Amino acid sequence: MNYGKELILDLHECNPKKFNRKSLRKFFGEMCELLNMEACDLHFWDYHGYAKEYEDAPDHLKGTTAIQFISTSNITIHCLDVLKSVYLNIFSCKNFDRLKAMNFCKDYFEGRFKGYHFLTRG
Repeated sequence: MNYGKELILDLHECNPKKFNRKSLRKFFGEMCELLNMEACDLHFWDYHGYAKEYEDAPDHLKGTTAIQFISTSNITIHCLDVLKSVYLNIFSCKNFDRLKAMNFCKDYFEGRFKGYHFLTRG
C-alpha cells in the first residue's frame, strides 16, 4: 500500500534575504497553491527576539526552521543564513509534481541543487 510521497531537497548558494518569516510565509502560500494543497497551521522556530543567542550560535544553527502543516501532511524547511542553504521536505499522501516543486524552490531561493531524493512511502 502506498502511503504517500516525500521530496527531500537540498539547495545551496541561496539568497539568505529570503530566510525570514515574511518571505517564508509567502513561499509556503505559493508552494501550496502550486501543488494544489490546503495549508493549515504554520509554525516557526528561529532566533526572532533573541539576538544574543543568534550571535552565540554556531553557523550551522543560525537560521529559520518552519513547518507548514497541510491537510495531507506537511512541508518542512530549514534555512541556514551563514551557509546560504535550504533543506526542504515535502511529505504528502496526495500526489504532487516533484519537478514543479523542485524548480519553484530553486527559483524562489535563487539557489542551486545540491541533492534530492524522492521516495514513495509505504
